[in-house]
Amino acid sequence: MAGDPKTAEVRGDVGSPYAYLAAERLHTLIPEPVVWQPVLLGGLFKLTGRSSWALGDFERRRRGMEEIERRAARYGLPPLRWPDPWPDDYLAAMRIATWARRQGRARDYALAAMRAAFGGGHHLGDVEVALEAAAAIGLDRDAARAGMADRSVKDELRAATDAAHARGAFGVPTVAVAGQLFWGDDRLEDAAAVLAPSG
Repeated sequence: MAGDPKTAEVRGDVGSPYAYLAAERLHTLIPEPVVWQPVLLGGLFKLTGRSSWALGDFERRRRGMEEIERRAARYGLPPLRWPDPWPDDYLAAMRIATWARRQGRARDYALAAMRAAFGGGHHLGDVEVALEAAAAIGLDRDAARAGMADRSVKDELRAATDAAHARGAFGVPTVAVAGQLFWGDDRLEDAAAVLAPSG
């Protein structure tokens, strides 16, 4: 399905609250099929020479978090419960997400993990919490743990992140539709408009 002009490809990282906001709204705005591709936000930051606003000064961080909370309320989502710490290192969780993609469950895992993080306040930097999200959608916990350590899974995540950067993605979520990129949870409507039947 990748490359199909009628297919939306969503690149996301489970540590991103913006990706969470997008994932919760995808089913209401973007018609199927939707391909969820895990990419490592920290890797994109390194490739672009950027950093997270959440690691900046306190006031900027506070304003950013408040804006995300306002968006969640506007979208009709439950109040956010921020994990502590946030942000953190989500590499293990993203390797599990990549392994879940091989099982055809990338989108399900991403949503379960992000609901645990931003709906439940659980710390996805804890490997056991990340594995619990896999178990919550019926994936085998031991298989997920083994997948997380698999060299080919690690390479796949790195390659997907590099490919996203090469296509022009610099953050998450990035939605690719018909050769166009839309960055941010607030651009889902624009992406949906591209897919809407004309006339």
